[in-house]
Amino acid sequence: MIVSERLRRLTPGAATREGYGNALVELGARNPRVVVLDADLSKSTMTGRFAENHPDRWFNVGVCEQNLIGIAAGLASCGKIPFASTFAVFAPGRCFDQLRIVVAQPAANVKIAATHAGLTTGADGKSAQALEDVALVRSLHGVVLIVPADETAARWATHAAAEHIGPVYLRLGRAKAMKVYDASDRFEIGRAVEVVEGRDVTIVANGVMVAAAIQAADVLATNGVQARVLDMHTVVPIDREAIERAALETGAIVVAEEHFLAGGIGEAVARVLAETSPAPVEFVAARDYGVSGEPDELLDLYGLTAENVVAAARRVLERKARRSSEFRVPSSKS
Repeated sequence: MIVSERLRRLTPGAATREGYGNALVELGARNPRVVVLDADLSKSTMTGRFAENHPDRWFNVGVCEQNLIGIAAGLASCGKIPFASTFAVFAPGRCFDQLRIVVAQPAANVKIAATHAGLTTGADGKSAQALEDVALVRSLHGVVLIVPADETAARWATHAAAEHIGPVYLRLGRAKAMKVYDASDRFEIGRAVEVVEGRDVTIVANGVMVAAAIQAADVLATNGVQARVLDMHTVVPIDREAIERAALETGAIVVAEEHFLAGGIGEAVARVLAETSPAPVEFVAARDYGVSGEPDELLDLYGLTAENVVAAARRVLERKARRSSEFRVPSSKS
């Protein structure tokens, strides 16, 4: 899709946690094996909607995140499909050992829904802003990791998580997200979505940064630069084919994420490029712990905006041009 069409779709929407809550209600009506657990945060994680519709399959374990994961693993061992819900600073932050021992190692069919991730948690401040969770989950072998861009994608991802056999981590946000998708789009675990066509540079993003990437592509287009935008919603397993193709066809990559650079999707993309088709890469990511503030203010303060993506694209295009000049074959004419 060309950038102008995608930009027209970009309108204010609901938070990804709301897509999760709505999907749980849908799943509960369709599949009696689906159960939901919460750590006393149901109003915030949106699992309260499931509790209202299916009270016999909703469990509040209290402020005991380690128990939350252990109970979920036990339910999975009995054939249930448990969704364990809490804030991203608590899972994986507070219960990494349980995730490692009773979820990842036995490949338990547990779905972890972690809301309030990233800087856009906002006024709760740095102690509540999970900027390391992707790195922690990436280190757990076999755990599918999904970061949806909007409410619609979050709903799709929740349904896909229920169908997937094995552990899944859903990274969800507190703040309202821009609408990126509609019913004509498709979602598949492990398959990136090319939301904007382009041949000069590729912007790889997920979560709230997909909207910023689309806006950046529009700015670049006014200067004659065609930027491809990939929504890399699945971090694990990552879409290696889409990354390699982007490197071969555009020759320059920008990765934008609402996470620390260490251990995030930027490093995952760079690894694929190193193993397949190396290309210059620039990174837009959080570089320090946040402060208290409104989500948009924090994204601007910490350099996670369309303007920062545009600047990174210009830097990588300069590197691409230099690289092309350095490797140009000399003329055989004397």
